[in-house]
Amino acid sequence: MKRERRIAALLLAPSLLLLLVLFYLPQALLFVVSLGRRSAYGGVVRDLSLDNYLRALEPLYLGILGRSLALAAATTVLCLVVGFPVAWWLARRVPARLRGALLALVVLPFWTSFLVRMYAWVVLLRSEGIVNLALGAFGLPRAELLYNDAAVLIGQVYGELPFMIVPLYVSLEKLDGALVEAAADCGASPARAFASVVVPLALPGIAAGCLLVFIPSLGAYLAPDMLGGGRTAYVGSLIQSQFAVARDMPFGAALSFVLSLGVILLLLVFRRPLRAAQAL
Repeated sequence: MKRERRIAALLLAPSLLLLLVLFYLPQALLFVVSLGRRSAYGGVVRDLSLDNYLRALEPLYLGILGRSLALAAATTVLCLVVGFPVAWWLARRVPARLRGALLALVVLPFWTSFLVRMYAWVVLLRSEGIVNLALGAFGLPRAELLYNDAAVLIGQVYGELPFMIVPLYVSLEKLDGALVEAAADCGASPARAFASVVVPLALPGIAAGCLLVFIPSLGAYLAPDMLGGGRTAYVGSLIQSQFAVARDMPFGAALSFVLSLGVILLLLVFRRPLRAAQAL
């Protein structure tokens, strides 16, 4: 037993060392920076205090955090509404020989940089873009589709949708179709069978997909900056501006840790429901 533990420790050592060097050590350094203050020339003064965290809890910044939470929640809900039918179709309606190819098309956007994909949406939605040209061809007036909250939401849903479809597909593919047929034989309507049988059995995929979409959407930066034009402040763009524009690294680091703490608290709140879903 001791020999097996030593072998396991030796095998885990490189991964743990890599995690320590590339994750925990930078996080520790960033935390130390968050306790300092900005110097006159944009540097960091080692004046340890919690002033940056108290500043991050001011109503202005809490409002920005609330706006980011709303964006992440809306992105998650829309991805679930759009992704569930797609995952159901892939898992239950498409022949098995075609599922792999179609699933590859779902994850195909990951082969391209997220930045490039956002530029593509700029080309589609700008005033001289493809969508407005199509509207003009039908005699319709041009619409202001870019640099607003709707454009940001479209970009977020487009970017995060595969993270919802794949976990849902995995759960729905394992679903026993006989259970749905049994519910119908017992007199359940399609809607009742869906709510009583399909949704509970798909809860692990729903929970995983919602987490995979919500967490990165909470700190979204590219879509708000490129599709929103920076007109509405979100916490991701706020953190970026503190490092790159205001050069207030301590406050930017404090905002990052407040955001991380919020994510951890959300995970703790939903830990029990997630475990219950995974146990089904």
